[in-house]
Amino acid sequence: MDTNYIILIIALLACIVVGVSYYLGKKNLGNESKKLLEDANLKAKQIIETAETKAEAIRKEKHIQAKEKFLELKSEHEENVKNRDRKISEIEKRIREKEQKLNDELSKNGKLEKELQRNLEENARKKEVLDKKMAELEETLAKKINILEKVSQYSAEDAKAELVESIKNEAKSKAQAQVQQIMEEATLNAKTEAKKIVIQTIQRIGTELAVENSVSVFNIESDEIKGRIIGRDGRNIRAIEHATGVEIIVDDTPEAILLSCFDPVRREIARLSLHRLVTDGRIHPSRIEDVVEKTKKQIDEEILEIGKRTVIDLGIHGLHSELVRLVGRMKYRSSYGQNLLQHSREVANIAATMAAELGLNVKLAKRAGLLHDIGKVPEQESELPHALLGMQWAEKYGENPEVVNAIGAHHDEVEMTSLLSPIIQVADAISGARPGARRQVLESYIQRLKDLESTALSFDGVSSAYAIQAGRELRVMVESAKVSDADAARLSYEISDRIQNEMTYPGQVKVTVIRETRSVNIAR
Repeated sequence: MDTNYIILIIALLACIVVGVSYYLGKKNLGNESKKLLEDANLKAKQIIETAETKAEAIRKEKHIQAKEKFLELKSEHEENVKNRDRKISEIEKRIREKEQKLNDELSKNGKLEKELQRNLEENARKKEVLDKKMAELEETLAKKINILEKVSQYSAEDAKAELVESIKNEAKSKAQAQVQQIMEEATLNAKTEAKKIVIQTIQRIGTELAVENSVSVFNIESDEIKGRIIGRDGRNIRAIEHATGVEIIVDDTPEAILLSCFDPVRREIARLSLHRLVTDGRIHPSRIEDVVEKTKKQIDEEILEIGKRTVIDLGIHGLHSELVRLVGRMKYRSSYGQNLLQHSREVANIAATMAAELGLNVKLAKRAGLLHDIGKVPEQESELPHALLGMQWAEKYGENPEVVNAIGAHHDEVEMTSLLSPIIQVADAISGARPGARRQVLESYIQRLKDLESTALSFDGVSSAYAIQAGRELRVMVESAKVSDADAARLSYEISDRIQNEMTYPGQVKVTVIRETRSVNIAR
């Protein structure tokens, strides 16, 4: 509130008090009224004085506040001015620095331009000198060429063509030598790396050896049971053979009956059925049929359980139930005396190890290795090779295309389309060819050795051939007069190619052609 306004209000109040006093005096209120009037006047004077004092104090306070505000505004203004001056100084400083740099660059560019001009002039002078020397050399060369043409009667074009041809021949020779060297190094490295992977795989994989055949022996406590098994007029044995599909051979062998069948599952059903019948003691056709039927169900459940356990052991997931059942059936199948399930497990582990070494999918490798021989366990006979039949089943039950191709291509029935296929083929060969894996009939083994030797002897110039190291190497002796060193290398390739195309054998066969020249003289 303004100070003058306050003083005006106080004066107005004093006038009102004086007026009231005067009015009371007019009314002749007496001495008391006069006293009251005097008191009122005195109070009015005091109020006025107090108001004036307060007004003066307020005025001074406002004056001081206004002065402080002025000083504050002045300080802010001076600070703003200083900041602005400082920014202007900084901007001017940057501008001066940029101007200095620009001047330096201009000065440097001027020097470079002068130096460049001097270099251009110097190059022009050198070019003139060089052109003169080139002209002199061309003139001298032309004269010498004319002299050479006259002396040798050989034109420059002919000499140039002969030089080009010579350079071409030399380049071809060097290129062929380089290509040969690169091929030899690549072959050496590839063989070394392949041997390393195969050796590491074989060392890391262990397997059980299982040998089976087509005949099972059923042991009995006494020969009296043979008569009960045969039955009256052979009814019981005929019923067993009809129900199981297995031939029962009862001969003079003491305390033993032979079960003959190429299907191991049927032999196992017959063996278990006979064991139950003999243990129970009731052997007659109706009982035989009932026992055989129950045994078949038990074997089917066992096959499924074996397949599930195998799949779990190998860490394979999502396999179709029908494929799991086929895996279980492999336990009762053998190939060259090698149990098919153990062989497939071994191939799966070998293939997984190789895939890991090569950075491929380990799970797919295990899957393909386990399923590669499922075509060998059909419930009904099929005219297809087991690889193609297994490929059809795998494709039918939704297996990965790489797995399908690996199954079909592991015996080269179909073309390989992925790196997984040769791995399965190699793993299958390793499992089948390792020592003790399979047993073969002696006659077929000897026949294979004879076939190897006769194949080598069918070529011209071969004097003798020897199959050694269990048929894994073929040594071929040739007549030095008919076969040269170059022909020996070609002959080795042709013999190995014919063996590969015309014969079936596990592993690989090394063909070594030996050419020897002898000079014999006798001193008498």
